[in-house]
Amino acid sequence: MRLPLATLAVALLLPAALEAQAREPIGNPSATLTPAIRIGNMVYASGQLGLRSDAPDQSIETQTRAALENTKRVLEMAGTTMDRAVRCTVFLIEAADFRGMNSVWTEFWPSSPPARSTVVVKALVIPGANVEIECMAVMPTP
Repeated sequence: MRLPLATLAVALLLPAALEAQAREPIGNPSATLTPAIRIGNMVYASGQLGLRSDAPDQSIETQTRAALENTKRVLEMAGTTMDRAVRCTVFLIEAADFRGMNSVWTEFWPSSPPARSTVVVKALVIPGANVEIECMAVMPTP
């Protein structure tokens, strides 16, 4: 099989270009988790749960709002904002929670939301967590 020259060039040069960029941890990394990583002009935020010990209401709306507030905080620590998010993945325990999650989603992005996938999963790592959200964002241009 012969690859087009442009495809071959990208395949050969992309790893070197990524390796040359500094990998900057954002927040306080632990042994198992870094809140976000910045590489070049991109920020990759770890998944954020929406559980809050101070919120007796653990509805999908409450958990989604908390997960997005956590995401906002992580992106701001990295030097960017929610309006610069370009791609997010939402993990839900129940497909029936999609509507409630989506209603809160539009509070954070009333127009021009980032690209999004929503995946229904059997469980999240912490019992009681019903939503986890991870996002990628672009840094502002200097």
